[in-house]
Amino acid sequence: MKKSLVSLAALAAAGVASAQSSMTLFGVVDTALTYIQTTSSFVGVPGAPGLNFIGAPDRHQSQWAMTNSAHYASRLGFRGTEDLGGGVAVAFWLEAAISNDDGAVGLAAFDRRSTVSLLGGLGEVRLGRDYTPTFWNDSVFDPFGTNGVGASQVYLMNSGPRTVSFGGVNRGLFGNPNYVRASNSIGYFLPPNLGGFYGQVMYAFSEAIKYDPGTTTPAVANNQRTGGYVGGRFGYAYGPLDVSASYGESTSGDNYYQGITTKVDIANLGASYDFGVVKLFGEISRTQNKNDYVVPPIIGTGDFKGDGFLLGATVPIGVGLIRVAWSHVKLNYTSPPTGVAAIVSATAQDPSADKFAVGYVYNLSQRTALYATAAYVKEKNGAAFIMPVSNNFPLFTNNYFTTGSGYKADHVMGYDFGIHHAF
Repeated sequence: MKKSLVSLAALAAAGVASAQSSMTLFGVVDTALTYIQTTSSFVGVPGAPGLNFIGAPDRHQSQWAMTNSAHYASRLGFRGTEDLGGGVAVAFWLEAAISNDDGAVGLAAFDRRSTVSLLGGLGEVRLGRDYTPTFWNDSVFDPFGTNGVGASQVYLMNSGPRTVSFGGVNRGLFGNPNYVRASNSIGYFLPPNLGGFYGQVMYAFSEAIKYDPGTTTPAVANNQRTGGYVGGRFGYAYGPLDVSASYGESTSGDNYYQGITTKVDIANLGASYDFGVVKLFGEISRTQNKNDYVVPPIIGTGDFKGDGFLLGATVPIGVGLIRVAWSHVKLNYTSPPTGVAAIVSATAQDPSADKFAVGYVYNLSQRTALYATAAYVKEKNGAAFIMPVSNNFPLFTNNYFTTGSGYKADHVMGYDFGIHHAF
């Protein structure tokens, strides 16, 4: 009899515990047919800038492929909470990217998000791999949400890897390992009951081994500070208005024996306002690549920056949504190169690119939609930006007829036609 009572008590306790806990399986399956075409124009014979051919034809490269994540990023995840009482709860979130077009990527890694949190009246403390504060403005205030061929040039400038010849130096853009997400991070989020004010701060560990004395540090690059991140985002959202500013610094490289640390700083300001018949979006952004030297070099590549702008709108039409956006980025120096590169860069024009995108989403239900997007990028002064696409486009990492050919990147066009389902 006692054993039965004990068993019933255990079952009752388990029932209470389960009532205070929850777990959800969720995901998105997004598949599209995508077409990309680049165009390169002839500017002269390599090694002989004054020699040109009248009527030299443009060169094109194009490709059709089935892709994923052109509207919403495909994913599979698990999230849950447990009520600890007294207004305190613990939560977890495990989210993996999936490539549903070929099935090659699945639950092997929860690289989209992997966090555990403690929540209460004072806010949330979150540990693990998570989105950086500086990425959110690029995504939230982009009508295309940094997905598919319509994603803004600001996102493309920061996401890399892309190569841009700037002043005779291959800039490689910003090489930021923590642009979208940061691993090994501690984040704090303000509570949601602050009258529309919201915010977060994040610190991510580089997890480097420190050596004492410093001369015992191994002569290996990127082993002391690379991977670290610190940043924050604060905003106000009430009614139709949402406005937010963010700043973050990521360490992208270091060399102890050369006395150099390379950092990528991002600052942006975004806003949206929903008039009902149309919702307007805007963003301004600056990304800076900075080299901190113990002893400044005689010959150096200099520091540079990228300025970005976005204007966009969404217009609801029945069960559908029209999306439009213009975005612009421009690169230039904040401190010029030294040595031979300084002579070349003195007359170099700043690379820039403009992007125009338009799309339509037709909602079949609250969880399923058909969509189509078209985008056009105009390149200037050596910029060679490619639209963000999945790994199905191995040729389109930086695919223009340029190097050593007498051609320069001129423009790129892209199209997505797809369906997504959320569960």
